Amino acid sequence: MLISKKEIEVRYAETDQMGVVYHANYLVWMELGRTQLIKNLGFSYAQMEQDGVISPVIDINVTYKKPLRYGEVATIHTWIETYDGFRVVYGYKILTPKEEIALLGSSSHVCVKKDSFKPIIIRKKYPEWHAAYENAKKQGE
Repeated sequence: MLISKKEIEVRYAETDQMGVVYHANYLVWMELGRTQLIKNLGFSYAQMEQDGVISPVIDINVTYKKPLRYGEVATIHTWIETYDGFRVVYGYKILTPKEEIALLGSSSHVCVKKDSFKPIIIRKKYPEWHAAYENAKKQGE
C-alpha cells in the first residue's frame, strides 16, 4: 500500500477564535493529500479535468482527535483504502508535529463526465490509473 505524505504549515487564516485550525480547513488539506497521492502515482488530476472528467466527493467521514495551531506543521498521510474500478475511497491521517493523530478520515469518489455528470468506469477510461490504483490500494481488498 502506498502512503503519500504532504506537509502543510498552518496559516493564521486557517485558525478560528479558539486559536485552532477551523474544522472545514481539514477538508481542504485532505484534498491536498489526495492530489499529492495522485501525483506520486504519476498522474495529474488537472489533466483528467482537461479530458472532461471530474471526481466529485460522494461521501466524507472525519474524526477530529487533537487540535493543530498557527505555525505548526501538519503532516497529511493519504492512501487508497478501497478501489473497485469504479469507486475510490481514500484514507487520511493528519498528524501534529509531535506525531499525534489530529484527524482520521476518508472520502469516497466516483469519476463522471464534466458536462453531464454521467458516471464513467475508471478501469475502462483510464486503464493506467486503474493498474496504478490496484497496485497502490490497501491490501486484502
